[in-house]
Amino acid sequence: MDFLRLNMLIDSHCHLDRLKLDSYDGDLEAALNAARQAGVERILCVGIDLEHADAVVGLADKYQDVYASVGIHPLEKEAAEPDLQTLLHYAAHPKVIALGESGLDYYYSADNKEKQQERFRIHLQAAQQSQLPMIVHTRDAREDTLKLIRQHGDLEKAGVLHCFTESWEMAKEAMELNYFISISGIVTFRNATELREVVKKVPLDRLLIETDSPYLAPVPHRGKPNEPRYLPDVAKCVAELKGISPEKLAEVTSENFFRLFPKAASD
Repeated sequence: MDFLRLNMLIDSHCHLDRLKLDSYDGDLEAALNAARQAGVERILCVGIDLEHADAVVGLADKYQDVYASVGIHPLEKEAAEPDLQTLLHYAAHPKVIALGESGLDYYYSADNKEKQQERFRIHLQAAQQSQLPMIVHTRDAREDTLKLIRQHGDLEKAGVLHCFTESWEMAKEAMELNYFISISGIVTFRNATELREVVKKVPLDRLLIETDSPYLAPVPHRGKPNEPRYLPDVAKCVAELKGISPEKLAEVTSENFFRLFPKAASD
């Protein structure tokens, strides 16, 4: 890990293939350069369907500081369903360091719980067989999410609950299953009081930070399309809640990233 520089920031979850690039004249390279100039030195580009999996992996192939994850989001109702062999095929790629995002979302879609659960189960099984960590989307599905992780997940490689907005009780149970908790720009929102209290309680060695670009731009960028260069605003807020400097938070979350995604450290 000779490239792990002190105080580097890592965007542990974004969707580069979906960034709004109007302010960069459609040039993704320009957006990446803006992020680099802001101190963001590594980015994990996360897939949400198989139709665009090759494009996501292609970005990781093209840019040395970009990694990829392949999976199907629970709210992608019309997406092609996953099969174990397809997920394992992508998992073997050297720049694919995780599977997902997959999981359960009963907040926006509770009418297809069984389909979501089956889809999540296949991702967990593929992650276990490939020994890659899982990137989990969960909302209003605490019991089923944790139950499926216990039943089908790899509790050694584990994974991360990304863009976490759930309760401290769920965070605690997930961490007992060896999962990390990733915090997005939501933590900066005025109405995120409960989430900020959760962040205060999560141990430093279990924290990651992310933008979830192009969604959920942090304060003071709310109302704009999100992008990786706004990650320092998330880091600053989380650092204040933890009572440490942004530099220390960058150091710790970068170490956590490479601990959770060891395949990235060998790149």
